[in-house]
Parts: sequence; structure tokens; C-alpha cells
Amino acid sequence: MSQQPKVLIFDSGVGGLSVYQEIEARLPQLDYYYLFDNAAYPYGELNRQTLIERVDSLVSSMVAKHQIDLVVIACNTASTIVLPSLRSLLTIPVVGVVPAIKPASNLAHKAVGLIATPATVKREYTHELIRDFSQNKPVELLGLTRLVDIAEEKLRGLPVSLEELHQLLAPIANKVDVAVLGCTHFPLIKEEIQSVLGEQVLLVDSGEAIARRVQELLSIEKSNNIEGIKEIYSSATPWQEEALNIALAKLGFNPVRPFHLEL
Repeated sequence: MSQQPKVLIFDSGVGGLSVYQEIEARLPQLDYYYLFDNAAYPYGELNRQTLIERVDSLVSSMVAKHQIDLVVIACNTASTIVLPSLRSLLTIPVVGVVPAIKPASNLAHKAVGLIATPATVKREYTHELIRDFSQNKPVELLGLTRLVDIAEEKLRGLPVSLEELHQLLAPIANKVDVAVLGCTHFPLIKEEIQSVLGEQVLLVDSGEAIARRVQELLSIEKSNNIEGIKEIYSSATPWQEEALNIALAKLGFNPVRPFHLEL
């Protein structure tokens, strides 16, 4: 049997699992390795050089240890900062994620809402995307750290308060007809966001585009005959680990393993 390609998905938390689900649906036969750097979570609060050094060290170490064939940086904050450095370090493809401003502006009739972390909303890269691809449509920016925590909580079995979501999303409610989920955590609570914003608002994220890009780079077709391995690692002991492992088992992963690196 020919060996299947190995894909590493990297994020500061569990948000990248939304990207994993899109890639895995397209290519279930791959071997998937997921590493989340929860020791330094949230990434939006790290200074630039610290972030580059952490991601370079963690990712290159995982790539060497598991002979990874392709890396997905499933974090908007990390993608906008570390990709040039990481690509110069590695000889394999590195795929990043950016907020789906371009497709959203093509789909919007009224206005686009960008729901992201405060760091992504402030970043110059985001404003360049808006200038380049959404000149004809107004973009309402909403930076929310709390949504990231809600998504992390949901994956550990805690209920999502729709009342709290209503309050958080109120600044863009009734103003937009397309909303970009500009953080990989947010598709994990897509149903709840949709119910709060209403069915008239189309929600857009980058997951499917990343999955298509991974398939292009690996040049392989879907195979349902093989089930790849799925391993997940964290840089610190995750909170509510038992509840998290139950959720991860449903996605096909083994329990979380520690991955320590002297930085």
C-alpha cells in the first residue's frame, strides 16, 4: 500500500479543527497531525518576533519528527505574520488562511461584515484585503475575543448562550447581508451565529478554499477506501481535557498528547 501524504494543521487553539473538517471531508485518506500552541494562546496578544519564533520552532520540529508533507497554518493572526519566515525554513508547501473578504464582497449586495479577533481587525493586512477586494461594498468590522472563547467552550461541551451572542453581534446585525467568519474558531459556532444574525445573512469562511488548495498542492483524488491516522498535540495541558477528548474522538482523533519544545 502506498503511503498517504501527511498533513500538519497548526493553530493556537482548537479553531483550526474547522479547517481540518473541510480538508478531511475532501481527502479522508490522509494522515492528519494537529498541533495547537495553547501555552501561548491567544496569539493576538503576542509580539511579532515572539510569534514568529514560536511558530517556526514548533512547526519545523513537528515536520521533522513526523516527516510531514504539507503544513496548514489554520490561524489568521499567525498566517499574516509567520508565512514568509516559515516558508524559508521548510522545503514543503505551507498554506495559510486569510479572511474571505474577496468572495464575500462578490456575494454581498448591501455590505460585508468581518467578524474576527481584535488583532485581525486591526492588522494592516486585513485593511489591504478590504482596499483591494471590497472597494464597492462597505465593510463593517467587528473584533471579538469572546467568540473565540465561546467556540473553545462549545467544543468542551459547554452551552452557547444565544443571548450573549445577540449582544456581541448587535453592532453588525441588520447592517450586512454577508458576514465573514474571519477566525478559524468561528465556524465551530456557525449555527449559533447564523441563528442570531438570521437566515438572510450569508456566512462565509476560508475552510473550503483551504481544502481545495491542499488538494491542488498534493495532486490527489479523494479515496474512501483508506482511513488515515489522526493525532493531536498541545504545547500545554488543555483545560477540561477529558471533555475535549470526547469531542476529538467524534472527529476521529486520539486523545491529546503533549508536545513540548524548549523555546
